Amino acid sequence: MNPANYRKDLTERIIRQLEAGTAPWQKPWNPDLSPLHGTPHNAVTERPYHGGNHLWLTCQGYADPRWCTYRQAQEQGWQVRKGEHSTTVEYWQWSERQKDESGKFVEVKLDQPRVFYAAVFNASQIEHVPEAKPVTLQWQPEVAAERILQGSGADIRYDKSDTAFYSPVHDTIHMPPRMLFNDARAFYSTALHELGHWSGHPSRLNRDLSHRFGSEGYAREELRAELASFFVASRLGIPHDPGQHAAYVGSWIDALRQDHNEIFRAAKDAEKICEFVLEFQKEKTLAQDNTQATDKPVETATMTAKKRAREVELEC
Repeated sequence: MNPANYRKDLTERIIRQLEAGTAPWQKPWNPDLSPLHGTPHNAVTERPYHGGNHLWLTCQGYADPRWCTYRQAQEQGWQVRKGEHSTTVEYWQWSERQKDESGKFVEVKLDQPRVFYAAVFNASQIEHVPEAKPVTLQWQPEVAAERILQGSGADIRYDKSDTAFYSPVHDTIHMPPRMLFNDARAFYSTALHELGHWSGHPSRLNRDLSHRFGSEGYAREELRAELASFFVASRLGIPHDPGQHAAYVGSWIDALRQDHNEIFRAAKDAEKICEFVLEFQKEKTLAQDNTQATDKPVETATMTAKKRAREVELEC
């Protein structure tokens, strides 16, 4: 694929898959696969691919989630089979190392980010690649999800019988009681989706949540929450319910057709949401030991999550 057509080709592939009901986030999540095994990642560094690259590599339809460049394969003693075609991924460089006045190297933010493209091959296209190591989750998905909900401090009210939504005006999440869900994983899938919307409040990631129901802006926000739910599912092992927001598919297709960059903006925002939400797995505060007196302000979990979301550098 011509790198210059990367965004156009990915958008058109996503549109076709949306029309067929097979876009990456429309496929049922298999909770028996570990996050590392199921998420597209580099076969050598084991670093997961994010944002648009995550979607694009998932769209290729390979069962093996491992990818690497031709050079990386050669360095490992592997061999890309003759006639195999590569898949393009996109990277953005936001900063670079430069020497300061004292001669020390420091990280300097670029005035204009630079874009690079790389050709990668799936592990199934390469000979002599070791079999993927079975990886088991180091946590119980439901426990991790509950820790996120509790750590977020979100105001969740179980006062609805057949709907779930986030109210930006009151900064509250409304859900049916837990007992009305088929199982715990269905509950957490829905709760984490709504927590994705909650993250857009001005005091958090500050997205525009003022769009009326059914509008184009409303559908765009739903796309971000849907992608974020998909990304969180692939990291935690929480199943993603692809049928919850099927009503927005038509609006998503219209938005993507109008702008080939929209899926990348949505994926970038969704990765920020994912990182923001996942921070709540950690301790609720980063306060120093109570026995140590200090004037330093306590850093809350929300503050830490916001900082982490800002620091994430995305390849989209």
